[in-house]
Amino acid sequence: MEKLHVVILLMLMISLALTVVRLRSLLAIAILSGVYSLILAVAFTLLDAVDVAFTEAAVGAGITLTLMLAALSLTTRSSTKGSGSAAQRSVAIVVCLMTGAALAYASLEMPAVGDFAAPIHGHVANRYIAEGPLMTGVPNIVTDILASYRGYDTLGEVTVIFTAGIAVMALLWRWRSDGK
Repeated sequence: MEKLHVVILLMLMISLALTVVRLRSLLAIAILSGVYSLILAVAFTLLDAVDVAFTEAAVGAGITLTLMLAALSLTTRSSTKGSGSAAQRSVAIVVCLMTGAALAYASLEMPAVGDFAAPIHGHVANRYIAEGPLMTGVPNIVTDILASYRGYDTLGEVTVIFTAGIAVMALLWRWRSDGK
């Protein structure tokens, strides 16, 4: 029965994604993207990945939706297309291409996906997989590792998200108080 719920949610997510692709209203797209994230969070919860569901709900439906709606409210239809000189656009293109090339070059040194000889698989991963569910009683291995073994890391991620939210609020408050 649980698999049926997940399949129904998956079908709903596919239909939402197809709807978003066809829409022209940015407000409707932003709202449906938030709904999509909430449905995805419910699916993660049904799959016993509560930590991933919490992150998806907070980031996907919470922060991202808020930022998209704020951006929509702060922009106008009278924005000029192609603002900036040709030199500025050329510099931006060159910077983007150089950044992409640097990232592509750096990815050549990464271990192959699923490579058991990768450094991460040396000592800790085997212990987490073998002993984690028995020691903590958490059925999902991702939740087990994040909540039990990586608690401080998860707390740090939450702190970063909170700090980013405060920074955005401060910028918006300053922008509003300047009268722009």
